[in-house]
Amino acid sequence: MSKPLSNRSMYIRAFLGLYLRDLRVLSRELGPFILRVGMQPLLFLFVFTYVFPRMSGGNPMAAASGPSFGTVLLPGLMAVAIMFSAIAAVALPLSSEFGVTREIDDRVMSPLPVAGVAIEKICFGAMQSIIAALIVLPLAIYIPTTPVAARVDHWFFAVLVLILSSLVAGALGLAIGANVKPPQIGLVFSIVLVPITFLGCVYYPWSMLNRIPVLKWAVLLNPIVYMSEGLRTALTPDVPHMPWYVILLALLISLYLLGRLGLRGFVRRVIS
Repeated sequence: MSKPLSNRSMYIRAFLGLYLRDLRVLSRELGPFILRVGMQPLLFLFVFTYVFPRMSGGNPMAAASGPSFGTVLLPGLMAVAIMFSAIAAVALPLSSEFGVTREIDDRVMSPLPVAGVAIEKICFGAMQSIIAALIVLPLAIYIPTTPVAARVDHWFFAVLVLILSSLVAGALGLAIGANVKPPQIGLVFSIVLVPITFLGCVYYPWSMLNRIPVLKWAVLLNPIVYMSEGLRTALTPDVPHMPWYVILLALLISLYLLGRLGLRGFVRRVIS
């Protein structure tokens, strides 16, 4: 019994060692990190909720919805920040580590199973995603012309959705970084990430797709839909949203499928 416990303790120490190493590297680049995760939501909020309402014609979407447009936009921007932050933290570094220099070999030499190294990357990417989502909140409070009506009725659900969404984003980053060749990363951003962002219920609730039933059911394959709807349920409960149990189930399924795909690809490329 003592040997398995000793191995478990060694794995935990190795996992924490990798995590703290990544955290120290991030602390040295805190300024660029904040700019990277905050620039996109800052521009979206500034243009859609500050500039357009002050124009003579205004933005039809913002003008028709009034203050509710900023309220609808907030959870979606948090979901986008979560997704892009995790991909930048996991997929992009992996494309370099699996490159010619094979920097990944230094990590897998730690006393930790190869899959454990991949899980550490998911967790570290999720931590950055949580920070990115929290950065969006003060931007949404101070930038929009009209107040954003956000409140949290159930803190446990809000925290759970935030954590699950960040882990799903980290698993998506691992799946991309471990299965896509480095020269094709840019192509993935163009033909995969941009479309799933615009079809991820970021700028509108899922229920507003009732008039386009084919699209309404097709977007359910998109994990960002459940991030946006989950955060909408947690932060803006007055806006129409999916049932909470559907959101949690879908996030768990997405985490399992993307995590499995990422782990398989990671182990295969390390061994090869």
